[in-house]
Amino acid sequence: MATPRNVVELECSECGKKYDAAAEQHLCTCGKPLLARYDLKRAAKTLSLEHLSARPRTLWRYREVLPDGEAVTLGEGMTPLVHTLRLGASLGLEHVYVKDEGLNPTGSFKARGMTAAVTRAKQLGAKTLAAPTAGNAGGALAAYAAAAGMAAVIVMPADTPVANVMECQAFGAKVVKLDGLISDCGKYVADRKDREGWYDVSTLKEPYRVEGKKTMGYELWEQFGGKLPDVILYPTGGGVGLIGMCKAFDEMQEMRWIGPERPRMVAVQAEGCAPIVKAWEERRDSAEFFPNAATMASGLRVPGPLGDLLILRMLRQTRGTALAVSDDEMLQAGRELASLEGIFAAPEGAATVIGARKLAASRWIKPNETVVLFNTGTGYKYAEAWQRALEA
Repeated sequence: MATPRNVVELECSECGKKYDAAAEQHLCTCGKPLLARYDLKRAAKTLSLEHLSARPRTLWRYREVLPDGEAVTLGEGMTPLVHTLRLGASLGLEHVYVKDEGLNPTGSFKARGMTAAVTRAKQLGAKTLAAPTAGNAGGALAAYAAAAGMAAVIVMPADTPVANVMECQAFGAKVVKLDGLISDCGKYVADRKDREGWYDVSTLKEPYRVEGKKTMGYELWEQFGGKLPDVILYPTGGGVGLIGMCKAFDEMQEMRWIGPERPRMVAVQAEGCAPIVKAWEERRDSAEFFPNAATMASGLRVPGPLGDLLILRMLRQTRGTALAVSDDEMLQAGRELASLEGIFAAPEGAATVIGARKLAASRWIKPNETVVLFNTGTGYKYAEAWQRALEA
């Protein structure tokens, strides 16, 4: 008898329509993202703290709740969870942790999504992978495509940080630079993918990047000894990491690892590109395209996130919130995080420090609560931003 597949079906995140997971699928016919569903009763038989202790320290340790196929891996996941005592004291909080995703392959959390997406794309027979990117996703896709022996086309705004452009080229990807935003790059891929035979790996336009990102939630549970923090602050551009972690928590509850309690999720955006914050403040279920988007934090420069409905729904369900910070505040916080804790963060990660400070000052976060800040990338890839920070 054939071994059951991990992913039993794909389901539309909005209308609930079901799709065959054995075939290549992208968006639902209603235009919304598809999410992978698993036989979690079967998964729970072998996925436990006891079993995990003997497994390799990569995100593929959670194999039962990840896509099928021989893993295309560079050793991603199981990033440090750093207890930041000095930073916590400066925020007036006792239990502040930084999950440092900058220590992943290619220097960002994007490695998580791409190991899963490329693994599944290869098994489905894809030849050329394509995606728009504001920076880190391109480098990650190029690296994992190279590891898989596949071609990659990376489409990025002309003002993308130089380090991101160079790494894509080094991995052998074809790089296309456009004047405009990531939304313009997304349109470029969408208009050409069918004609060129590209497999579209754009954010939430295939079901598996979110599966890699959700492992951040599984790792928090494991690193906290089978518990979850009270509050998670997440820098939110496309929002796949936030969506993925909330999906992971739902899966954990179904496997009876946790009860209905959830960390309060906080989406942190840049003042110059804050569609989720604007929608949240206006109490809307969806976000409008954010005009004239501008921020040095390239990963936050996503004016029209495809996952807006999911992000806003998950903020409500977890009793979370959304807030925006300025570029100058990010620069200041980056210096603070580096000098107090030795963590050289991307501007997006530094944004969560400011978010935590504001929420602690308003008492939305209580002094004794356990708080996790996500640094989604290494500062080494943001030379231009850090030069500006150090000159300030």
